[in-house]
Amino acid sequence: MAEKLPPYLRSQADGLFLAVKVQPRASRNALAGLHGDELKIAVTAPPVDSAANQAVVEFLAETLGLPRRSVTLVRGQTSRHKLLRLDGLTAEAAAEKLA
Repeated sequence: MAEKLPPYLRSQADGLFLAVKVQPRASRNALAGLHGDELKIAVTAPPVDSAANQAVVEFLAETLGLPRRSVTLVRGQTSRHKLLRLDGLTAEAAAEKLA
């Protein structure tokens, strides 16, 4: 049996999904721990013209060792609460890299 995934990761038939809460205008890009059932991510970019969305996608791609195109923003374009799809990564590998 697979070990239990963290609450912010969901593995479904159509892919692996990551729920995040974004903190824009932070002093540095970083994983900032759990926030309820979401992974909190701090990014330096302001929440203007989807700069923060871009920063989150790029930061996650870099952190997870994925190409930029493998991280897709599915929901939450204008919200701090976002859902991203991660392609080319197992749930276990993602959990390990985000821990």
